[in-house]
Amino acid sequence: MKRFVCALAAVLLLCGACMAEDFYIKVYPTAENGEAIINDVPFSENWQVNDNNRVFYEIFVGSFSDSNGDGIGDLRGIINRMDYLNDGDPENGLSLGVEGLWLTPIFTSPSYHKYDVADYYEIDPQFGTMEDLKELIALCHERDVKIILDLPINHTSTQCRWFINFSNAHLMQNPRNIYYDYYTWLDAGQAIPAGRHFARVPGRELLYEANFSDSMPELNFDNEAVRKLVLDVAMYYLDLGVDGFRFDAAKYIYYGDHKRSVDFWDWYIGEMRKVKPDVYTVAEVWDGDGIIDQYLPVTNCFHFTASQTAGIIAETAKEGDVNRFTAYIEKYQNHIREKSDGAMNMMFIANHDMDRAAGYLTMASGRAHVAASLYLLSPGSPFIYYGEEIGILGSRGGANTDANRRLAMLWGDGDTVQNPEGSTYKKQSTYTVQDLDGMSASLLNHYKQLIMIRKANPEIARGEYHALPFKGTKVGGFTASWNGGTVAVVHNTTEKDLTVDLLQATDLPFRQITAVAGMGQAWLEGTKLTISAQTSVVLR
Repeated sequence: MKRFVCALAAVLLLCGACMAEDFYIKVYPTAENGEAIINDVPFSENWQVNDNNRVFYEIFVGSFSDSNGDGIGDLRGIINRMDYLNDGDPENGLSLGVEGLWLTPIFTSPSYHKYDVADYYEIDPQFGTMEDLKELIALCHERDVKIILDLPINHTSTQCRWFINFSNAHLMQNPRNIYYDYYTWLDAGQAIPAGRHFARVPGRELLYEANFSDSMPELNFDNEAVRKLVLDVAMYYLDLGVDGFRFDAAKYIYYGDHKRSVDFWDWYIGEMRKVKPDVYTVAEVWDGDGIIDQYLPVTNCFHFTASQTAGIIAETAKEGDVNRFTAYIEKYQNHIREKSDGAMNMMFIANHDMDRAAGYLTMASGRAHVAASLYLLSPGSPFIYYGEEIGILGSRGGANTDANRRLAMLWGDGDTVQNPEGSTYKKQSTYTVQDLDGMSASLLNHYKQLIMIRKANPEIARGEYHALPFKGTKVGGFTASWNGGTVAVVHNTTEKDLTVDLLQATDLPFRQITAVAGMGQAWLEGTKLTISAQTSVVLR
């Protein structure tokens, strides 16, 4: 008997059909503490698929879990938390159930965030050892979890030996030195190209490109030796067993020249695919859809226009029109597939560079639950930012520091992880993982349920997507067909119970509710579907 703590005592997972073939609610037992327990979650026969359409979980490593008491999250901390992330049994619903991990940079670096790499072949001692990484990779693969590394190659640290050797080569005025052109540079008297920033080597006439920070010199990708260096780094970690990479600042390889940047990624990822055809790649191209479009033929990209407080996920979660949301997703799906057959919708609400979603999608209002339903029950490969599932707060604020967006995970069990260097944010969530795990109505258990529903119905992630055009209502949904199966997902984002006639939007004979998630229940009488406020339904 499979067991799963539901997101609300009234939120039931429904299966079967009544004698009139309309609707049937099973009688569910309760645990000793009175919480509802869901049994016999109906997994599709096709659910055991091994592709890249997965739910990923972004871990800002230094803020996640501390294994040695120094206050800094580390790889051993992640290993210790794998039963929370994915316990290896997708049908029991006890772990979060994520299918992939994205680790922010773990390489040796002088900063707390590690995006300025000093040595790509060493794990930062604060985070552990190469053996820890190998152990984590093996554990992930035992549980069918893919692991990708954040790979910032646009720039390095000024402490990187490549930069030190570059600087010394110029000091010796030796252009024959192999490091002489490793970075983009100018003589002090040369004009700086518009929009770009160059920093001066202290006490020298040498300028080097540093658009993000003076401590982050930018590599020269016109140099074939540099290209080989960064390719060797990727190949090393692929050989180690990682499943792919998140590419930081992908559009800045050639500042302001997207065509040349795309050509670089086409070559770079193409070389990886020669040794690992299913390599998982996702690029940070933080821009509008028109710019992102240029990169889609060579790599998947994060869906930035759907994210943050002004994005369509948050907008729809705040009692927005789901029909507008699903029409947009259908259009976007078709659009990216025109760019690349393997393109995936990489949706997310927020990440480590953005204010936390809990500040504008609160648990108390139910909007955090609705937003989670909207993007996790959508096609492609969605990303959860660590702590989003427990409503962690954090914003850049008046201190203007990203450290406030990367605060310590709240475990509630004595974990010693602390907020990162430079953080000033004082207010924090009331709840910890330990608190929410024991609450049937919690956001955490809602996330567990959604990921389980998505896993049980593989059509949602992979299927041919068609919006259901309901009219005169904010209730909306879509159908997804894949490998002989078809499901419908319908959302009610409003604060009222609403009824729709399925015949208005589709002639497919949906007779069975297989899942309900959110703040209420659902009823199917013939073709009339009634959905409680802030609730989502899956039908077959």
